[in-house]
Amino acid sequence: MMTALIVAQVLSWVVILALVVALLALARQVGVLHMRVAPAGALQTSGGPAVGGKAPAVPAHTLDGKDVIVGGPSKTVPLRLLMFVSATCPLCKGLIPAARSFAKDERVELTFVGDDDVQVQRGLIAAQGLESYRFINGPEVGQAFEVGKLPYAVLLDAEGTILSKGLVNSREHLESLVVAHEMGIATVQDYIGKLKKVEAA
Repeated sequence: MMTALIVAQVLSWVVILALVVALLALARQVGVLHMRVAPAGALQTSGGPAVGGKAPAVPAHTLDGKDVIVGGPSKTVPLRLLMFVSATCPLCKGLIPAARSFAKDERVELTFVGDDDVQVQRGLIAAQGLESYRFINGPEVGQAFEVGKLPYAVLLDAEGTILSKGLVNSREHLESLVVAHEMGIATVQDYIGKLKKVEAA
């Protein structure tokens, strides 16, 4: 009986040690995958003002007809997010609630930018509950930032510097704009490049 207990105890310890080794091997593989798999984030397109440069100060008009300047310095607002959307873009409609939640959580001033018929834009505002947000309507801002696809976002600081920008279709992508700024990288592509250099070293 005693021999059987000793054998059972030894076997238990062997199984435990095997599990520990397997767990360590699995953790290593997860680390390798983390290095190889591209992170989800806003995808920057070519063209437009570069990240790290000054955003153009663009004269524009709100949907209510007020004259405003979009871009440039704004000493009273630490972070600003320009969200380019369209009433005819299904992705935009799905992303607007996430953008509102993101802006609230990150304490970012959110401005929506579109270029469409006034009544169409008013319908979008009513449907999405955007009455309390500034909504720019016209082609000027999109042309200045060379926005070609939607939904698109640009993150600016108080000095008017472009911190990050790119195509976005989820809250994760919006959050990646802030993460990119905090990590000191311009784009997801830059991050992937750094990971590849680390892996190759």
